[in-house]
Amino acid sequence: MEVELNVQDYFSESSLITGVDEETWQNWFSAWLETLQSNNSSAKSYELSLRLTDDAEIHSLNAQYRQQDKPTDVLAFAALEVNIPQSDEMLECLPLYLGDIVISVDTAQRQAKQQDHSLQIELAWLAAHGLLHLLGWDHPDDESLRRMLHQQTNLLETIGLAI
Repeated sequence: MEVELNVQDYFSESSLITGVDEETWQNWFSAWLETLQSNNSSAKSYELSLRLTDDAEIHSLNAQYRQQDKPTDVLAFAALEVNIPQSDEMLECLPLYLGDIVISVDTAQRQAKQQDHSLQIELAWLAAHGLLHLLGWDHPDDESLRRMLHQQTNLLETIGLAI
């Protein structure tokens, strides 16, 4: 399976700040999508984008798209409806575009400190959360949230990280 990942970096060299370079992001998303493949479509390849930004930009996006006038840690903009039909022919020749994930590195840094773990772990946690949203997961109630957080923990374990 192939994953086309477009990493957009608000910072000129966020890998120096975050400790996560583009190749690591690519490896993480590839491993996660491979792990989740049985729950997803039969696409041969996927495409998504990841934007690393600051609190000011994510605040603006959160206000514009969620009517929440505050910064947040991660936003996910899914490209597909969960049960949209896709032809096998289309899935064979084109990458399935999942959508966009936006993470505030500022908020991730604060949360990592509060949780007493590394920024790398927090970024992986948020990226996994965003990916699950792109794949149709949601958490409107406590039980849904519990299942989603459990799946995030599993995804981090697949890349050798633990919370």
